Amino acid sequence: MNDMSNTATISSAELVLANATLVLADECLQGHLTVSNGIITDISTGSAPRSAMNLAGAYVLPGLVDIHTDHFEKHILPRAHVRWDAMRAALAHDAQIIGSGTTTVFDSLAVGSVHKDVQRREILGPMIEALTTAQENGMLKAEHFIHLRCELTGQDTPELITPYLDRDIVRILSVMEHLPGRRQSRDVEHWLHRHMKEFQVSRAESESELAKLSSGFDEIIANVRPQVIALAKQHGLPVLSHDDTEPEHIPEALADGIKISEFPCTLEAARLAREHGMLSVGGAPNVLRGGSQSGNVAVADLMAEGLIDILASDYVPRSLLDAAFLIARDDSFAQDLPAAVRMVTKAPTEAAGLNDRGELAIGRRADLLVVETIRDQPVLRAVWRAGARVS
Repeated sequence: MNDMSNTATISSAELVLANATLVLADECLQGHLTVSNGIITDISTGSAPRSAMNLAGAYVLPGLVDIHTDHFEKHILPRAHVRWDAMRAALAHDAQIIGSGTTTVFDSLAVGSVHKDVQRREILGPMIEALTTAQENGMLKAEHFIHLRCELTGQDTPELITPYLDRDIVRILSVMEHLPGRRQSRDVEHWLHRHMKEFQVSRAESESELAKLSSGFDEIIANVRPQVIALAKQHGLPVLSHDDTEPEHIPEALADGIKISEFPCTLEAARLAREHGMLSVGGAPNVLRGGSQSGNVAVADLMAEGLIDILASDYVPRSLLDAAFLIARDDSFAQDLPAAVRMVTKAPTEAAGLNDRGELAIGRRADLLVVETIRDQPVLRAVWRAGARVS
């Protein structure tokens, strides 16, 4: 499959964006940027050609790279008891992704469930098939890869992922345990309140569910985790450790060859991950909300100690763009705009092994955004991918 098969045809004409604030990896530069055949060929402060597009000082950023969004499922299951056609859902999801300024996205698809969720099992294949078909036929504006979120409490998780691991579109796996009293849901009382609210059930019903989920899974996890890790190694796929919370989670991840801690839930886990050279991914919605929706550590607190390398949109695609500009504007983060933008472009690109994009630099793929700020709000004006205008 051609690497560019799912983009609009690579532009062969020269494109010059002039009078722009170019957000480079380490500085903002007033100047112009030239694109030829889908590649950035020049960045200059000199005079721009008269035919250049005058941006009147607007920002030019690299296209955003989102290493984890689980938003595709929301298009497949838009309402309770409604299942949408997978291809139509993929196109709707793609429109939202590109409309958020994300030109490369890792769609995080849930595999396995503590509840033996039949519906989740049934939609996995159609989601993968829809993304694969749409990508191969040039139907998508963003470039989509798949990030398989492997629930270790699901006995059938290894069986479910095996048929898809040879596909070029599948690039990342993560391992997770969504159980009350563990990792993200270490605070059982908080879990009970969330469960009552989400499922509109009584406390007694939630406590009954808690009792079911509080035992019997250790043996399953001990069996499923090594199988998933072995499959990832066999296919050369990186693995992320999801919701690291206790100090022992980090050496466990390291023993499995995992180099990225995704959404660490405590300062202790994030500090230990950094001490051992792991990268850490934080949630952009956590930044914008000022804290975790699960009652765990705030990303701002992790950033204050330099413990976050990458931001992911998680459950709100637009949050990457908003978080980058908020971080740069808010002095409490002590990050300028280039540093904030690196967290949503260059850093996730490098972590995912995609070294052809993610930065405004000569020789990089011309995935570009034009952004204005109005009343401190970033407003997306245009998007190019590989030099072709897609929005």
